[in-house]
Amino acid sequence: MTRHARIVHALVGLAALAAGSLTTAGPAAADTAPTPISTDGVWGIDYAGGFLTSVENTPSGYQWVVGRRISADGSTVLDKTSRGYASTYAGGEHVQRVPCDAGAEGCVPMRTFGNTYLGTFMETAAGKQVAQIHLTENSLSGTDEPTVTGGRFVDATGRYYVYQASSTGKQYVDAVAAYRTADVRLTRAVTAASVWGSALWTPGSGNGVVTQYDLESKKTVATVSTGAPCTVKELEVVGRWIYWNCGPTGAAGVYDRTAKKNITVPSGPALVGDGYLVQHDRAAGKLKLTDYHSGTAAAAREIADLPAGNTADQRRLTWSVDKFGGDIAYVGQDHSIRIVQSGVPAQSLAKIESDVAGEAVDVKGNNGVDYWGSYWQLNKPADWTFTVKDEQGRTERTITGSGAQADVDWDLKSDSGAYLTNGPKTWTLKAVAQDGGGTYSTGGALEYNGGLQGFHDQGYFSYGELVTLDSSGRLSLQYTRGKGTFDFKRSGSGWPAGTVAVPFGDMGKDRCAEMLVRMPNGELRRYAGRCGEPYTPSNSHTSLGTGWNAYNVLTSPGDLTGDGRADLLARKASTGDVYLFADDGASKLKAGVKIRSWGTYKKIIGAGDLNGDGFGDVLVQDRAGTLWRYDGTANGQVKERVKVFSNWGTSYNVVVGVGDITGDGKNDLVSRDTGGTLWRNNGDGKGSFGARTKIATGWQGYKGIF
Repeated sequence: MTRHARIVHALVGLAALAAGSLTTAGPAAADTAPTPISTDGVWGIDYAGGFLTSVENTPSGYQWVVGRRISADGSTVLDKTSRGYASTYAGGEHVQRVPCDAGAEGCVPMRTFGNTYLGTFMETAAGKQVAQIHLTENSLSGTDEPTVTGGRFVDATGRYYVYQASSTGKQYVDAVAAYRTADVRLTRAVTAASVWGSALWTPGSGNGVVTQYDLESKKTVATVSTGAPCTVKELEVVGRWIYWNCGPTGAAGVYDRTAKKNITVPSGPALVGDGYLVQHDRAAGKLKLTDYHSGTAAAAREIADLPAGNTADQRRLTWSVDKFGGDIAYVGQDHSIRIVQSGVPAQSLAKIESDVAGEAVDVKGNNGVDYWGSYWQLNKPADWTFTVKDEQGRTERTITGSGAQADVDWDLKSDSGAYLTNGPKTWTLKAVAQDGGGTYSTGGALEYNGGLQGFHDQGYFSYGELVTLDSSGRLSLQYTRGKGTFDFKRSGSGWPAGTVAVPFGDMGKDRCAEMLVRMPNGELRRYAGRCGEPYTPSNSHTSLGTGWNAYNVLTSPGDLTGDGRADLLARKASTGDVYLFADDGASKLKAGVKIRSWGTYKKIIGAGDLNGDGFGDVLVQDRAGTLWRYDGTANGQVKERVKVFSNWGTSYNVVVGVGDITGDGKNDLVSRDTGGTLWRNNGDGKGSFGARTKIATGWQGYKGIF
């Protein structure tokens, strides 16, 4: 199930959009004529985050809100989609309309959020309205908004939006719950208001004072004196810029929060971009741009012809400005949409706000979440890459996207569609501005659980667990926190003397590693994996046959057959022959196949992948104390031996390839000497080990260490 399916309900009666003309719009200064986007009429337009929305007729005969993603230079329509049905439903319901020059039915006032979300009001046949947020082509926000009349969106950025209603005299502030519920809803008196991410800007006490209220912490975090000679009547905040005015004919200015200065700009209705504003000079029939990014307002320059028309304020009806570092869109007399580049340098790429998932995931959904969803709203369109790496720095998943938002909905699988091995991960997000203006990077750590087990892993986090049997019949899983020691244990009682345990891999499909146990009578049992819970003899198990007392070594090297499943090695005491018993994929073992004769070796140790080639390896110790390594292959065999150490471990009575217990992703060795001291040799990931480190004493009481 997708993230949107969890939080939305489907729209009714969605019809296919026309293939239409995906013509392009070229860069335009005042003296250029951009290539138009052809339509047969536009009944409302908005533009934000490189996403252009317009109400148009479609070949079906009905009007739809058409969404087009536009390249950063304004030259190309990258894709075309829908953001809602705009004609009247059979029951009389329809999207809100207001008078405009496009026709008697009026235009659709709408607000594009900068992340391809779109806000409109749905109106009943009786004239009652409810704000709705279109998230995708066929989904709406599940937010429960009040029923009003005279609704109007005031501002929106990313997940946050503000609207007001004449029927209630109230202003409503809320957020779309993209991944987690954001309880930010406010109902307040109608004033000037603007949102930039989670910052709600409203007039404060006294002329020119505005306050910044953080919707997440629910605190006022800043108070700014803009220099306005009035209680501000209209606000538009874009990053460092706070645009204000004292009414349609009153003073207007922009406060630069970085330079801490006020910039005087022309009065009159305006839409604000990043470092500039645009106004419709109806007397001249022109759109004019005032550039103030340098700290002083330049003389307004003409950027497009737009006749006066009959509608006094045509903002978002015939023209719009992309405040997210973008351009200007307007509807020409030929009903075509044209994109005009502002020519004003935007601020460097930056995050406006984010909603980042937690630091742990459980792919089995035991924590109620089977995906990792995170969201970043950027101040302008960018190309972004999300990457997950294991603790050795190997890339396991890459997700890419583009736009003024990075919306990461990771299904917790690798690029090939497989679950990852449990353990620590790191994630990074890197975004590069499409206009070349900067980069944004972030990242974090992630604990990945419920996926594939690591070698010798009986728990839930890929670290190896040592298994011990004491004289009281307790079979214990000795756990590590990844720092190279065994920090706690969980035990199951009732095991008879002579029990031999072999920590194995998952032989089923539940991603819990099994435990093979040879009982004193020679029966080999497969105990169903318990994902960290201890074992008792009565736990669920299946017999794998009898006669296993004929073998004096039972060990798992990991995968020797290239099928991704753990295998079993057994040495027959009477001959010294070593047999491979492969996992058959159906919770049993295949018949044994002789692969070597190793009767002279004192110890045979299944050690997991020691050299990073993906196959299990085997360590052996000869009677002279030399430690050798046999590298595994994908065909059930091992390569010729390679010397690891000379004169090694002559005092050890137990050596176990325990998997990774240091948290570096490399398989380690644990050994017990005759005095009961426990030692660790760190694997180097290249087939060898570092010097030994003492990690415990008093272990001589254990009758078995596996």
